[in-house]
Amino acid sequence: MTEMVYGAVPLRDVEPVLPRWWRTIDKWSLFSVLLLFVIGILLGLAASVPLAEKNGFAPFHYVQRQVAFGAVALVAMLLVSMQRPETVRRLAVLGFLGALLALMFLPVLGTDFGKGAVRWYSLGFASVQPSEFLKPVFVVAAAWMIAASQEIGGPPGRLWSFGLMVVILGFLAMQPDFGQAALVLFGWGVMWFVSGAPVTLLLIMAGAVVVAGSLAYASSEHFARRIDGFLSPELDPTTQLGFATNAIREGGFFGVGVGEGQVKWSLPDAHTDFIIAVAAEEYGLVLVLAIIVLYAGIVLRSLLRLMRERDPFIRLAGTGLAVIFGAQAMINMGVAVRLLPAKGMTLPFVSYGGSSLVAGGIMLGMLLAFTRTRPQGQIGDILRGRR
Repeated sequence: MTEMVYGAVPLRDVEPVLPRWWRTIDKWSLFSVLLLFVIGILLGLAASVPLAEKNGFAPFHYVQRQVAFGAVALVAMLLVSMQRPETVRRLAVLGFLGALLALMFLPVLGTDFGKGAVRWYSLGFASVQPSEFLKPVFVVAAAWMIAASQEIGGPPGRLWSFGLMVVILGFLAMQPDFGQAALVLFGWGVMWFVSGAPVTLLLIMAGAVVVAGSLAYASSEHFARRIDGFLSPELDPTTQLGFATNAIREGGFFGVGVGEGQVKWSLPDAHTDFIIAVAAEEYGLVLVLAIIVLYAGIVLRSLLRLMRERDPFIRLAGTGLAVIFGAQAMINMGVAVRLLPAKGMTLPFVSYGGSSLVAGGIMLGMLLAFTRTRPQGQIGDILRGRR
């Protein structure tokens, strides 16, 4: 009777969340991330056993922890990737405030675990590195500010993002953690360039980076020691770089065989910063190239999908996340072959590390959320329509 009087209420045909997520997600990138995690477990089975024995743990203690952290990371990645871009932005802004506060209190409450840089909070059963979580949420927050500044009557978002970036770099330099500082600066600089910032301004910033690097070299013994080791014409075979270089050379094209590598017994960071040396020694150039292809595939596919995006915030945030993900992988592998100074940076989803894995899962979840297929016209269609 109610329908006869007022008319039937039309029902919206709403597609369930999971089918819609599966239909719109970049499946190749998702599969690549899962494959990288599997490769990380495989390499962890070889690289972490010597360290576990040295520290008095069960042989696969670190592998079990990596599986546990990886499970949390994958769940976080999947949950974040199912969210709408607006929800991701809100969560990222809140996460940025929390991560920034954690970074600010590191000099007082943090620890260095004997590595000469105060980068972690010790929780007893685990440790947390705030800078790992700060990177993705800062990129999204900065992209929101920059995109808002492009609107008519919008806020000075470019200036705000620049100020926050300088503050973050200052706290990272205090640790010191110049590797993470370089990633933050690179991601922010790429977003500024994509948003139409003048090239002259970017060149001025590049000059400022050179000046800052010179000052850091003169004032930080930790930084100077790494730069001197990188620039030295002779490589000490008893250092981590020496062991890693020799392992890569010994591996050749097909490796010395599964479990036959020796570098894992010499490198204290074989399961983290130098895990690519273990891959090169035991599996050879073939596996290393496969890992490089997986990283390159994720970055390139993400950028290609973002090129079709109309929303400037999504385009900027996705670009920033993709480039810092690829840059971190490139820096880690570049250090192992002595193309770059030692940075203390993990290989995303492959190296052992709870903060790195979970933060990487959040980062890739955001990237997958931003690169999901959405019903919209192409930018080319809009441009042709203006003619």
